[in-house]
Amino acid sequence: MLKYILKRVSIMIIMILLVSTMIFFLFRSMPGDPTAFIIDPSISQEARELMLERYGLNDSKWKQYTIFIKDLIKLDFGDSFFYGKPVIQIIKERMPATLILMFTAMLFAYLIGIFGGAWMAWKRGSVAESTGITLALLFRSAPTFWVGLMAILLFSVQLKWLPAQGMRTSGYTGETFKEIFLTLDFLKHLILPSLVAGLYFIATPLLIMRNSMLEVLSEDYIEMAHAKGLRERAILYKHAARNALLPVVTAGALFIGSAIGGQVLIEVVFSWPGLGREIVQAVTRHDYPLAQGAFIIISSILMIMNLVADVLYAVLDPRISYDK
Repeated sequence: MLKYILKRVSIMIIMILLVSTMIFFLFRSMPGDPTAFIIDPSISQEARELMLERYGLNDSKWKQYTIFIKDLIKLDFGDSFFYGKPVIQIIKERMPATLILMFTAMLFAYLIGIFGGAWMAWKRGSVAESTGITLALLFRSAPTFWVGLMAILLFSVQLKWLPAQGMRTSGYTGETFKEIFLTLDFLKHLILPSLVAGLYFIATPLLIMRNSMLEVLSEDYIEMAHAKGLRERAILYKHAARNALLPVVTAGALFIGSAIGGQVLIEVVFSWPGLGREIVQAVTRHDYPLAQGAFIIISSILMIMNLVADVLYAVLDPRISYDK
């Protein structure tokens, strides 16, 4: 197992370098002037040159790339053009909001998905099963920005139950983690975006759990449980569902990585001040360092979660071995 993990980590490092290289040259091939948002057109040419030199924008692309790779090895993503402060500091400020939104949406999706998937497998062939699958696939295929806008129209504009955007009411200030995230105001702002994100994510655990349950329900020990006269609920959740959870649990690690990058549109629609919205704004402003750093962090998390999923599968299922 250790040999396999070391091999995967080595491959992961190479992949991160390849992804970083692609991101570096992709952003620099985009049309537009990155200095437009950081340099006042009225300043003197001498001051403009000093600003370009500060950010290394007057160097050749290959020299910029060499400096970029050297800094990346030291986990230094540089300074943001727009904010004028280290990229890693901005990511640290935005990441908590993204993680809280993601984990809330995942909790909703997994709770409904696991119990709903188990129940639908038990009721296979019924109208309830086909309706549940249809709704799950409908929310999965529907554009998240459209579902988000419809949710805002219904719950914020028409019913006025929940706030439409942001993470806090305008004018609210908080400095500590508790003052920012552990308040009723924050929870009210969290409900709508996490609900929309959860509905988008719910198809994955629900369908995996349903398919896994269908396999488990055909096992001999389930027939034995029926023969013993056990109640349906006990057979469903105590015997069948527990043994069907393995694929759902291991898929959860991959789900975390993809969910961080997959909720960008939701953060934009609800003006949620997370890393996803910051990426969109950074690309719009041609803020190369911030956009690069955010993409690299998300790519790295996805690769790490992929490795965690493989290891979890081997740990939870003794039939799986990576020693060969």
